[in-house]
Amino acid sequence: MRPALLLCLLLTMMTPTTIARNADNPHAPTAAATPVPPPPAWLPALEARYDAELRAAGLDDRVFTAEHWWTVTTPLLERTRGFHVEEIGRSVENRPLRHVRWGEGRTQVLLWSQMHGDESTASMVLSDLFRFLGEHPDDPQVKALRANTTLHFLPILNPDGAARFQRRNVQGIDINRDARMLATPEARTLKALYDKVKPMYGFNLHDQRVGYRAGDSDRGTAIALLSPPYNHAADVNDVRTRAIEVAGVIRTALEPYLAGHIARWDETFDPRAFGDLTTQWGASTVLIEAGGIEGDVQKQRLRKLYFLGLVAALDSIATGSHQGVSPALYRELPENGDVWPDLLVRGGTLAMPGRPPMKADLLVNFRNPLMETDGAIADVGDLGGKKARRTINARDLFIVPIPGHAGERTLIEANDDGDNDEPPSPPPITPGASAHFVLSRDPQGRDVVWTLDGSVDPAAPAPPSR
Repeated sequence: MRPALLLCLLLTMMTPTTIARNADNPHAPTAAATPVPPPPAWLPALEARYDAELRAAGLDDRVFTAEHWWTVTTPLLERTRGFHVEEIGRSVENRPLRHVRWGEGRTQVLLWSQMHGDESTASMVLSDLFRFLGEHPDDPQVKALRANTTLHFLPILNPDGAARFQRRNVQGIDINRDARMLATPEARTLKALYDKVKPMYGFNLHDQRVGYRAGDSDRGTAIALLSPPYNHAADVNDVRTRAIEVAGVIRTALEPYLAGHIARWDETFDPRAFGDLTTQWGASTVLIEAGGIEGDVQKQRLRKLYFLGLVAALDSIATGSHQGVSPALYRELPENGDVWPDLLVRGGTLAMPGRPPMKADLLVNFRNPLMETDGAIADVGDLGGKKARRTINARDLFIVPIPGHAGERTLIEANDDGDNDEPPSPPPITPGASAHFVLSRDPQGRDVVWTLDGSVDPAAPAPPSR
C-alpha cells in the first residue's frame, strides 16, 4: 500500500502546468540527465571585457577575403608579443598560406580555420584570440597557455574559396574531404604542418548551415561539437577520450548562454575527412561548428560565444582541468537534427500570367540565410507539413512574379528605345528559380503588400500585420 500511496501523492503534487510543460517539451530535463556544472569562474569577467578589450576591429562583416583578414590581423602578431609567422604554402591561385605559432609549452595544439571558404566565424575568433594572447600577457589564462602549450594556427586554409565566399576551393574540391588523397595544395600544406607539429590536440573550426535543429526540437543549433571517430566502429581510445572531455568543457562554458541550442554531429567515420584522420593519426581533435542565432545576421554575437568556448577549451588543455570531465556532457547533447528551410510563404494564391490562379505554398532558401539574400525557390505546392525558420501568412494574398528581376529590368531599361511596349515575361516560380515575386492583394500585382526581389529588404522584412 505504501508505494501506491506515494505514487498518488507525487501525481497530486504535479500541477497541470507542469504536466503540460513536460508534454510539450520532449527534451525537458529528466532525473537521468547529467547536471551541467557551472562555467569556469573566470569566464564572466572575460565576457565582460570582450567588446572593449578583446574583439578585433575590422571584421564586422562576415564576408571578407583572406587579404583583408591578414591586413586586420597582422598588426596583432608582433614578434615582441610572442608570435612567429611563416609562409608554409600557396593556394591554387598562389595566395599565401601562413603558420602562426605562439607559446612556450610542451603540449602542441594545432588549430585551422576556414577550410570551407564561406565559413568565416572561426577566422574572426582567431583574430580575437590573437589580441587576447598578445595584448594581455598578465592574464592568468594567457600565462597558463604560454607556459604549458605551444599553439599552432593555420588561418583561412582556403583563401581562394574565401575570395568567392564559397565552400570549395577554386578547383571545386572540398578540402575537408581531401585528407586521404591530398590532391590540393591546401590539404598538402595542412598535412605537412600536422606532420611537423605532431600535435596532441587539434581544433577543426567550421560553420554549419543555419537551419539545423537541435535534435528533434524546433530550436536552432548555435554551436555543434564533435569528437571525430578514427574508425567505422567509433571506438573510444585515450585520444578520443581527451577530445570528448574538451568538448564537455566547451558545453559547460556555453550552457548559460546557449542552453538547448548546442548539439553534436553524428559519429559516422569518413576516411577522407581531416578531423577523422587527425584523430586516427593521434591528435585529440575537436570539431566546432558555428550555426546561427536568429537576428545575429553577421554572427557577431555567436563570434563572442565561440571565442569564450575556445578559450575555455584551450585553458582546460593548459591546466589539465578537462581530465575527468564526464563524457555525458558530450554524449547527452542532441545530435544535429533536421535542416529547416529558410522561409515558408503559406496559404497564398499563385498568379502566373496566362495561367489560372492556384492555391500554393512557397518555400524559399537563401544563399545567406541570416541576412536573407540571394533567395531561390525550393518548393511549390501543398507544404502543409513543412516547418521553416520563418513563416509568412499569405492568406487572401496573391503570389505574383516580378517581370524580370532587378538586374534584368536595369538591362531592359538601358536598351529600351521606346518602340517596344510589350512587358518583359515574368520569371517562373518553380523549384530552382531565383525568388522574385510580390505578395499582392490583386492577381495583377498592383496592390503590393510585400516584395521579395531576390533578397529581403531589411527595412521591410515581412508584410505588415493584417
